[in-house]
Amino acid sequence: MAPQDITLLCLAVFLGQSICAQEEFPTPILSAATSPVVPWNGSVRIICQGTPEAFLYQLYLVKNSTPTVIEEKLGFQKEAEFIIKYMNTTTAGYYQCRYRKKYHWSEQSKPLELVVTGLYDKPVLSTDQSHVLKPGGSISFQCSSAHSLFNRFSLAKEGDASLPGHRHEGHRGNFSLGPVNPDFAGNYRCYGWHNSSPYVWSAPSDALELTVSLMSLDSKKQDYMMENSIRMGVAGLVLVVLLVILAEDWNSHRVPHKEDCQELAAPRWSK
Repeated sequence: MAPQDITLLCLAVFLGQSICAQEEFPTPILSAATSPVVPWNGSVRIICQGTPEAFLYQLYLVKNSTPTVIEEKLGFQKEAEFIIKYMNTTTAGYYQCRYRKKYHWSEQSKPLELVVTGLYDKPVLSTDQSHVLKPGGSISFQCSSAHSLFNRFSLAKEGDASLPGHRHEGHRGNFSLGPVNPDFAGNYRCYGWHNSSPYVWSAPSDALELTVSLMSLDSKKQDYMMENSIRMGVAGLVLVVLLVILAEDWNSHRVPHKEDCQELAAPRWSK
């Protein structure tokens, strides 16, 4: 091959790599359609969102820093749906996904953690405070268990679509939440687990229901409305006083005094 041909070939390869590098490969997003806290042998549906030009999606489970491909999906589509039919100690863990566009793979998505529950007996969630909360206050929970193997506890609110963010280290879980707002109302449960198996949790505790006092909210609303009414009343009174002063001042310049009336009497014409 002539030197000119080799130069042209290298230039073509370089330009091809540059064009590929300039193509957009959005980082995929992996999410759970339902709660990532899944009961033993329960199923969970997860979605990998990529780009419409992707023709292949891969879902893989990471164990001991080693990714293992779980499933692949073909088809030019913006996202791919994967279903884990049976959640257990083997399938619990953190997942990632990626997609293939033309000849290149995208970056890996951020990890999605899936937890399996029910391997151990349920702990007990309690509070020594009233279950009816006042706005602006706080509440403390205690999560305890007869299992001494637990050294981590998690507190979750039913209906949340994300992994519980409230965790406590120790052989008894102590949680404090506040300031209270209307969103605090609902059912709460706690779980026990060990840091050596962070994705294997106990069965959920019995639900502890909290409500937020609407009377406090109504009283605050009434106080606010009363303050506004008082302000509007004072403003109206000041306006009336100003109007009276302006009217008196206008009348004083418009109506002549008696002395002025005498001067303005009809003149006597001489005969």
